[in-house]
Amino acid sequence: MTKKLLIIVLTGLFNTMAFAADLYVRNAGAGGAYSTVSAAITAASDGDRIIIQPKTNGTAYVENITINKSLTFVSETSYNKYFIQGTVTINPAAGRVVTISNLSSGNFTIYNVVASGPTTGGRTTINLYNCYLNKVITNQANTTTNISGSVVSGEINFSHGRVTANKAQSISVNSTTADTSLAPSDVEVYGNAASFGITHSQSNYNFKLYNNFCRGVFVYAIKTGGNNEIINNTIYDPNGGDIAPFFINLSTGNTGNISMMNNAASFVVGATNVCIKNNNIATVTANYNVFTNPFVTEGTIIQNNNSGSVNMNFDNTAYTVTGMNVNAGNPDVMYTDLDLTRNDAGHYGGSNSWANYWPADSGAKPQINYLVTPRTINNGTLNVIGSGFSK
Repeated sequence: MTKKLLIIVLTGLFNTMAFAADLYVRNAGAGGAYSTVSAAITAASDGDRIIIQPKTNGTAYVENITINKSLTFVSETSYNKYFIQGTVTINPAAGRVVTISNLSSGNFTIYNVVASGPTTGGRTTINLYNCYLNKVITNQANTTTNISGSVVSGEINFSHGRVTANKAQSISVNSTTADTSLAPSDVEVYGNAASFGITHSQSNYNFKLYNNFCRGVFVYAIKTGGNNEIINNTIYDPNGGDIAPFFINLSTGNTGNISMMNNAASFVVGATNVCIKNNNIATVTANYNVFTNPFVTEGTIIQNNNSGSVNMNFDNTAYTVTGMNVNAGNPDVMYTDLDLTRNDAGHYGGSNSWANYWPADSGAKPQINYLVTPRTINNGTLNVIGSGFSK
């Protein structure tokens, strides 16, 4: 059967939403607007949009806010962030959707975006776009968190959702308790920079970790019998430590499959020189991964076409990897780069390239936050999926 390669240009895909009402928040209540965000929330109804004016010179609305309705928060000034000096608490409710764009929490370590508890009888959805935050702690049961294009000075700690194109200290997937109203989708972590690594401890969902730049991937729980992917990530640890940069340590009975492919990695040898460790509960396959270190594994790993002592250069400020990772990934056409050449191991390779989420000159342009572009179709329909948000 002949395979045909289709090239599709995705110029933009954005959802248009109709809001029940627009409520304005402005400094001192100018023009008849509300003077505080809390007052606007009190007056709002489910489905309303709250439009917040950034104050002059970046000064803050000093208030803790509690969101107990399905609401959307946006900036009145295009591409500018409004500053709320306080904790943002989202109360759960089945079917509740809260979307926050262009929020800045300022340079404070005590103000976070948090979900106050688990959802019963359904799910709560939290969307965070183009924000500057301290911490995001939404790892409650039956909560989906979608966060994209944001800078988070601390952790992103969530139980389910899609996390794309963020810069954070760490990204953790876990849940305070098991979900009772399961989401239909996987956990997806694409195109992020995490200085302390990515940790997965969630047993309700499969995970996909693609095209991230981080210090390590650490897996402590998976969905029993599930299939999980760690593909085209760049791992760089200049400090070294006592665990492997790919560390899989599951509890007894938590079986499943983990595929590792097209990753580029380098680490300073500390207490271990192991590149990939598996404690022999998960079934792990490792293909077309490249390391500057000698390729050493621990535990049972099904492996082929992995390389050690490869010449590569890493920059954890510019988030780049160069050298012999080029064209070192899986040669199958389904893994080709955006220019349709062979996969480059690391975070710039493949369909979910870092370039999708961090273009060289993004300016104040709309931002991609999700993209799936299959490379081939044998028969039937080729589905291209994409979404984005205005900055």
